[in-house]
Amino acid sequence: MSEPLTTPGEGFHPHLHDDPGHPAAPLHTRLHHIRADALDGDTAQTGGMRRFAAVSGRTVGSEKLWMGQTHVAPATSSSDHHHGESETAIYVVSGHPEFVFLDDWGPRPEEVRLRTAPGDYIFVPPFVPHREENPDPAEEAVVVIARSTQEAIVVNLPQLYALQPGEA
Repeated sequence: MSEPLTTPGEGFHPHLHDDPGHPAAPLHTRLHHIRADALDGDTAQTGGMRRFAAVSGRTVGSEKLWMGQTHVAPATSSSDHHHGESETAIYVVSGHPEFVFLDDWGPRPEEVRLRTAPGDYIFVPPFVPHREENPDPAEEAVVVIARSTQEAIVVNLPQLYALQPGEA
């Protein structure tokens, strides 16, 4: 039988009680449970989106990973942006968000639109300018994001442009 859910306010590990006579275990020696209602909204933001950190340097002491949720309101799009040196993986939880970037492998740059559905994944390489859009007039799109850097790097841009070889 499984243990009951962790109660908010019980700390990181309610079933691993710290003995007052012994020092607390270091932060990096225990698993961390981040409840859905405890996500941190104090993250780098892009217009049209709300980001919430779950796993970050600030929330759990991670050093090489950032993970959280992004909500894109109905009938909206993010600003054009990139995520610096971060590799970014995106999992679509709900809605049908679209991911837009410029591809210049042809004779001239072409806007590419990746249309997604729940269960789909997107990979965004470092420094690639893009934007997220939610064309649905009524349903919010929700995605889970994992990045290879400790924090959510967001560099807002005035427009999309194709990433040139050697630019990353």
